[in-house]
Amino acid sequence: MLEIKGISKTFNVGTVNEKQALDRLSLTLNDGDFCTVIGGNGAGKSTMLNAIAGVWPVDEGQIVIDGQDVTKLPEHKRAKFMGRVFQDPMNGTAASMGIEENLALALRRGGRRTLRPGIRNQERKLYRDLLSRLGLGLETRLTSKVGLLSGGQRQALTLLMATLERPKLLLLDEHTAALDPKTARKVLDLTQEFVEEQNLTALMVTHNMKDAIAMGNRLIMMHEGRIIYDVSGETKKNLTVEDLLKKFGEASGEEFANDRMMLAN
Repeated sequence: MLEIKGISKTFNVGTVNEKQALDRLSLTLNDGDFCTVIGGNGAGKSTMLNAIAGVWPVDEGQIVIDGQDVTKLPEHKRAKFMGRVFQDPMNGTAASMGIEENLALALRRGGRRTLRPGIRNQERKLYRDLLSRLGLGLETRLTSKVGLLSGGQRQALTLLMATLERPKLLLLDEHTAALDPKTARKVLDLTQEFVEEQNLTALMVTHNMKDAIAMGNRLIMMHEGRIIYDVSGETKKNLTVEDLLKKFGEASGEEFANDRMMLAN
């Protein structure tokens, strides 16, 4: 479903701030793979997701989604292939629009837009049914402005929007990092439920090693723009945080020094 072939990206070329964020990175995800991504600050995790989403062009290499080369496609054209949930709950939704209006935009993603008046009663029933699954009481607040929602409510809504029309690829960029532990757990449970139900192909960047081990069928560790560890199946299920720390040291020759990830475990 996803093929990343030797992509590289360097920012601020020729300046004192030059930084190689991706270094000939290659990764293949099969249809239905749910891959978690960990690594220290500056490892290239979010840069990889931005490259896949087309936020900016890569310097070299190729990105293929479901057999289609999207390397040169702009971000807005890639949007029809994928859903994305960001770290900041304020991203991914239109704050000044109602809940049902946001869901309507998500339902029409990648399709033709017309001037016909939008949301019919049958469509509203669909939204109520979907929102009731979140268990957050949003099904009775269809016309409420999204900007009035809490961070957790907004992130759950964004997740629902990202998966409303089954995407070929779901990108989750530390999507629970800004939430309190109880709300983060709720959003992670919903993530697992939606991915399994629709057999989605997903990439989830996380700062929490326990979540990285518990979620999905595959785990990759990044360092200096490269994948230094790739594990799946039973081996992944049997991992411990200590195992990951040891693997990081073996593969990188360095001690893991990301306080945020250490404190999260």
